[in-house]
Amino acid sequence: MIDSSVIEKMIKEVMSNLSQEGSYTMTKSDNKATVTSKDYPLSEKVPERIKTPTGKTLDDLKIDGIMNGSLTSQDFKISPDTLEMQAQVAESVGRYNFAQNLRRASELIAVPDERILAIYNALRPYRSTKGELLAVAEELETKYGCKTNVAFIREATALYEQRGRLKE
Repeated sequence: MIDSSVIEKMIKEVMSNLSQEGSYTMTKSDNKATVTSKDYPLSEKVPERIKTPTGKTLDDLKIDGIMNGSLTSQDFKISPDTLEMQAQVAESVGRYNFAQNLRRASELIAVPDERILAIYNALRPYRSTKGELLAVAEELETKYGCKTNVAFIREATALYEQRGRLKE
Protein backbone atom coordinates (compact mmCIF):
# COMPACT_ATOMS: atom_id res chain seq x y z
CA MET A 1 0.00 0.00 0.00
CA ILE A 2 1.28 3.48 -0.89
CA ASP A 3 1.72 6.02 1.89
CA SER A 4 -0.80 8.88 1.56
CA SER A 5 1.98 11.45 1.89
CA VAL A 6 3.61 9.97 -1.23
CA ILE A 7 0.34 10.28 -3.15
CA GLU A 8 -0.11 13.86 -1.96
CA LYS A 9 3.43 14.72 -3.08
CA MET A 10 2.83 13.15 -6.51
CA ILE A 11 -0.42 15.09 -6.97
CA LYS A 12 1.31 18.36 -6.09
CA GLU A 13 4.09 17.63 -8.59
CA VAL A 14 1.62 16.76 -11.35
CA MET A 15 -0.41 19.91 -10.71
CA SER A 16 2.77 21.97 -10.74
CA ASN A 17 3.86 20.40 -14.04
CA LEU A 18 0.49 21.12 -15.65
CA SER A 19 1.12 24.84 -15.42
CA GLN A 20 4.60 24.68 -16.96
CA GLU A 21 4.71 25.74 -20.61
CA GLY A 22 7.09 22.94 -21.70
CA SER A 23 4.87 20.11 -20.53
CA TYR A 24 3.18 17.92 -23.16
CA THR A 25 -0.18 18.88 -21.69
CA MET A 26 0.25 22.54 -22.55
CA THR A 27 1.19 22.17 -26.20
CA LYS A 28 -1.08 24.19 -28.43
CA SER A 29 -1.84 22.74 -31.84
CA ASP A 30 0.16 23.89 -34.84
CA ASN A 31 -2.96 23.37 -36.93
CA LYS A 32 -4.73 26.48 -38.04
CA ALA A 33 -8.13 26.29 -36.40
CA THR A 34 -10.83 25.44 -38.90
CA VAL A 35 -13.59 25.48 -36.30
CA THR A 36 -14.01 27.60 -33.19
CA SER A 37 -16.46 28.01 -30.35
CA LYS A 38 -18.83 29.77 -32.79
CA ASP A 39 -19.19 26.39 -34.55
CA TYR A 40 -20.17 24.60 -31.34
CA PRO A 41 -22.09 22.35 -31.00
CA LEU A 42 -20.67 20.85 -34.17
CA SER A 43 -23.69 18.62 -34.72
CA GLU A 44 -25.92 21.71 -35.00
CA LYS A 45 -23.60 24.28 -36.57
CA VAL A 46 -21.51 22.19 -39.01
CA PRO A 47 -23.20 18.77 -39.20
CA GLU A 48 -22.05 18.29 -42.79
CA ARG A 49 -18.43 18.16 -41.58
CA ILE A 50 -19.01 15.32 -39.12
CA LYS A 51 -18.34 11.89 -40.55
CA THR A 52 -17.83 8.52 -38.91
CA PRO A 53 -14.71 6.45 -39.60
CA THR A 54 -16.79 4.54 -42.16
CA GLY A 55 -17.68 7.77 -43.98
CA LYS A 56 -21.26 8.05 -42.77
CA THR A 57 -22.75 11.48 -42.05
CA LEU A 58 -25.02 12.30 -39.12
CA ASP A 59 -27.98 12.15 -41.52
CA ASP A 60 -27.04 8.57 -42.41
CA LEU A 61 -27.31 7.41 -38.80
CA LYS A 62 -30.99 6.49 -38.55
CA ILE A 63 -32.83 3.79 -36.65
CA ASP A 64 -34.02 2.32 -39.97
CA GLY A 65 -30.39 1.59 -40.90
CA ILE A 66 -29.94 -0.34 -37.68
CA MET A 67 -33.14 -2.27 -38.20
CA ASN A 68 -32.37 -3.23 -41.82
CA GLY A 69 -28.72 -4.05 -41.07
CA SER A 70 -27.16 -1.37 -43.28
CA LEU A 71 -25.54 0.22 -40.20
CA THR A 72 -23.22 -1.52 -37.78
CA SER A 73 -21.55 -0.50 -34.54
CA GLN A 74 -18.54 0.67 -36.61
CA ASP A 75 -20.78 3.33 -38.17
CA PHE A 76 -21.39 4.91 -34.76
CA LYS A 77 -17.79 5.38 -33.67
CA ILE A 78 -16.25 8.83 -33.55
CA SER A 79 -13.62 9.69 -36.13
CA PRO A 80 -10.21 11.27 -35.58
CA ASP A 81 -11.34 14.23 -37.70
CA THR A 82 -14.33 14.88 -35.43
CA LEU A 83 -12.11 14.72 -32.34
CA GLU A 84 -9.69 17.15 -34.03
CA MET A 85 -12.55 19.58 -34.63
CA GLN A 86 -13.56 19.25 -30.97
CA ALA A 87 -9.92 19.95 -30.02
CA GLN A 88 -9.94 23.09 -32.17
CA VAL A 89 -13.09 24.29 -30.42
CA ALA A 90 -11.43 23.68 -27.05
CA GLU A 91 -8.35 25.61 -28.13
CA SER A 92 -10.43 28.50 -29.35
CA VAL A 93 -11.62 29.05 -25.76
CA GLY A 94 -8.21 28.47 -24.19
CA ARG A 95 -8.74 24.87 -23.07
CA TYR A 96 -5.37 23.62 -24.32
CA ASN A 97 -5.09 20.66 -21.93
CA PHE A 98 -8.53 19.40 -22.95
CA ALA A 99 -7.60 19.83 -26.62
CA GLN A 100 -4.51 17.67 -26.05
CA ASN A 101 -6.65 15.01 -24.37
CA LEU A 102 -8.90 14.94 -27.43
CA ARG A 103 -5.89 14.64 -29.74
CA ARG A 104 -4.51 11.75 -27.70
CA ALA A 105 -7.91 10.08 -27.95
CA SER A 106 -8.02 10.62 -31.72
CA GLU A 107 -4.66 8.87 -32.09
CA LEU A 108 -5.83 5.92 -30.04
CA ILE A 109 -8.84 5.20 -32.25
CA ALA A 110 -6.57 3.05 -34.44
CA VAL A 111 -5.29 1.02 -31.47
CA PRO A 112 -7.34 -2.09 -30.60
CA ASP A 113 -9.24 -1.83 -27.31
CA GLU A 114 -7.46 -4.81 -25.74
CA ARG A 115 -4.08 -3.23 -26.53
CA ILE A 116 -5.16 0.08 -24.96
CA LEU A 117 -6.14 -1.80 -21.79
CA ALA A 118 -2.77 -3.57 -21.72
CA ILE A 119 -0.96 -0.24 -22.16
CA TYR A 120 -3.05 1.32 -19.40
CA ASN A 121 -2.03 -1.49 -17.06
CA ALA A 122 1.61 -1.18 -18.12
CA LEU A 123 1.53 2.53 -17.22
CA ARG A 124 0.49 1.89 -13.64
CA PRO A 125 3.30 2.45 -11.11
CA TYR A 126 5.59 -0.54 -10.51
CA ARG A 127 4.04 -2.55 -13.39
CA SER A 128 6.72 -2.04 -16.07
CA THR A 129 10.42 -1.56 -16.48
CA LYS A 130 11.83 1.46 -18.28
CA GLY A 131 12.57 -0.75 -21.30
CA GLU A 132 9.03 -2.10 -21.39
CA LEU A 133 7.51 1.39 -21.34
CA LEU A 134 9.89 2.63 -24.01
CA ALA A 135 8.94 -0.42 -26.12
CA VAL A 136 5.26 0.56 -25.76
CA ALA A 137 6.13 4.07 -26.93
CA GLU A 138 8.05 2.67 -29.90
CA GLU A 139 5.14 0.40 -30.83
CA LEU A 140 2.63 3.25 -30.68
CA GLU A 141 4.89 5.46 -32.77
CA THR A 142 5.85 2.98 -35.48
CA LYS A 143 2.71 0.85 -35.72
CA TYR A 144 0.00 3.46 -35.07
CA GLY A 145 1.63 6.89 -35.54
CA CYS A 146 0.59 8.07 -32.06
CA LYS A 147 3.01 11.00 -31.65
CA THR A 148 1.16 12.78 -28.83
CA ASN A 149 0.68 9.59 -26.83
CA VAL A 150 4.31 8.63 -27.36
CA ALA A 151 5.42 11.95 -25.84
CA PHE A 152 3.12 11.26 -22.88
CA ILE A 153 4.52 7.76 -22.34
CA ARG A 154 8.13 8.90 -22.63
CA GLU A 155 7.48 11.71 -20.14
CA ALA A 156 5.74 9.28 -17.77
CA THR A 157 8.67 6.87 -18.09
CA ALA A 158 11.15 9.60 -17.17
CA LEU A 159 9.02 10.66 -14.19
CA TYR A 160 8.61 7.08 -13.00
CA GLU A 161 12.36 6.60 -13.22
CA GLN A 162 12.97 9.83 -11.32
CA ARG A 163 10.46 8.90 -8.62
CA GLY A 164 11.43 5.25 -8.33
CA ARG A 165 8.09 3.94 -9.66
CA LEU A 166 9.45 1.49 -12.24
CA LYS A 167 9.35 -2.29 -11.84
CA GLU A 168 12.72 -3.65 -10.74
